[in-house]
Amino acid sequence: MTGLDSATSTPAATAVPGATTARDAPARPRAALALTSAATAVALMTYTAPMVTLPDTAAALHTPLSGQAWLLNGTPLGLAALLLVAGSLADDYGRRRIFLGGTLALGLTTALGALTTSTWQFTLARIAQGAASAAILASSLGLLVAAFPSPHGRLHATGVWGAFVSGGIAVGPLVAGALPSWRIAYGVLGAAAVVVAALGTRGLTESRAPRGGRPDILGALTFGLALVALVAALTLGRDGWLRTPVALLFAAAVLLIALFAAVEHRTRTPMIDLALLRRPRFLASSAGGLFTGVAVIALFSFLPALLQQTLHLSPMRTAWLFLLWSGLSFTVALQVKRLAGRIAPRVQLAVGFALHTVAVLTMLGALASGSWTRLLPGLIIGGAGSGLLNGALPLLAVESVPRERAAMGSGAQQTFRYIGSCAGVALTIALATSSHTLARGADVALLVSAGLAAVGAVSVLVLRERG
Repeated sequence: MTGLDSATSTPAATAVPGATTARDAPARPRAALALTSAATAVALMTYTAPMVTLPDTAAALHTPLSGQAWLLNGTPLGLAALLLVAGSLADDYGRRRIFLGGTLALGLTTALGALTTSTWQFTLARIAQGAASAAILASSLGLLVAAFPSPHGRLHATGVWGAFVSGGIAVGPLVAGALPSWRIAYGVLGAAAVVVAALGTRGLTESRAPRGGRPDILGALTFGLALVALVAALTLGRDGWLRTPVALLFAAAVLLIALFAAVEHRTRTPMIDLALLRRPRFLASSAGGLFTGVAVIALFSFLPALLQQTLHLSPMRTAWLFLLWSGLSFTVALQVKRLAGRIAPRVQLAVGFALHTVAVLTMLGALASGSWTRLLPGLIIGGAGSGLLNGALPLLAVESVPRERAAMGSGAQQTFRYIGSCAGVALTIALATSSHTLARGADVALLVSAGLAAVGAVSVLVLRERG
């Protein structure tokens, strides 16, 4: 299996895997970068909007504290369940086709979320948004690899794309906090996604790397059910980890993962080539995604709601405060490409995790003190760490697989990222609400996040290519 470093630019008329096929038009690099970055930013804005609107949304939908994990976990659940199959479909049936379908679906499902009246309706809408976002994220890097075949071009494109991941995270809470209600915010974001889809019909060219065979529907089903069982177990664990329903859900998750692995071994066109798990670079990419989700995304998904409930900040003030973290993350991610050739992506990941660990430890006791200024050092340090993670992860994702499987490599890494997010959000909420006060519970959640980030730093350093 040939790595990306050896891939070269190929004329569109040749039948080389990963290049555009003879019936596809030549790639338009600038349009591909602009449109994939814009759609990715909108997807992440939709993902992060509930960070500052969670209390109002929960009140409007009459969601109890124990059920708020589902309000946050709907989108990452849809992402984690379908990123792998979306990546495979994009490679096989056309990255442009999957990208445009996902962007349009994101617009429609986000607008639909604004009309929901109950927790289960909102959760289903968010899962659908996650599925649509999976199509966008998995196909975007595949489109960029086809549009930028040279290593230097890939470096630039993935760096910009990774920065827009951070940019979407930064802008989403601001948009949601600035608008009169969370329902209007979802309507605006839905309209933005539809506009990007319309522009993409003229600005993108098709690329694919067909393998033949049928989509791995059984693999997607077993994997999705395993994630639902895992998230449900972590959510119910708040009321007692040793209860029978929790144990049964954990057991179901393990059995379904085993069944998924068996399905992947037998199918001709698996969602993920399990042989890649023997490649240290692919394992480092997957570990980086997993610990980014469980340690970083999970904590910062629920921390804004904790600030509103403990420090009584408004949604808009909370959004501006978190812009310090997410805005710095965007700036750092945009500059990460300058480190190429000097610092390996996995070392950048390790430094990013280490910075998150330090940042979180500086936040201990901040909520109990009643002063939001205590959070400022941690938000600054954590923003720099998050930027390193978001800048290095996409490049490592496409370098960890052959060029013709770029969308699958992106989907695999991001699947692990949102598996971590699903599990981490449920765990963070369980820890934060398990103590007598939210401030004390938040400190427990902060300590766990710091520990997980430290494990992430060690894991990506250990998983290196052997000579």
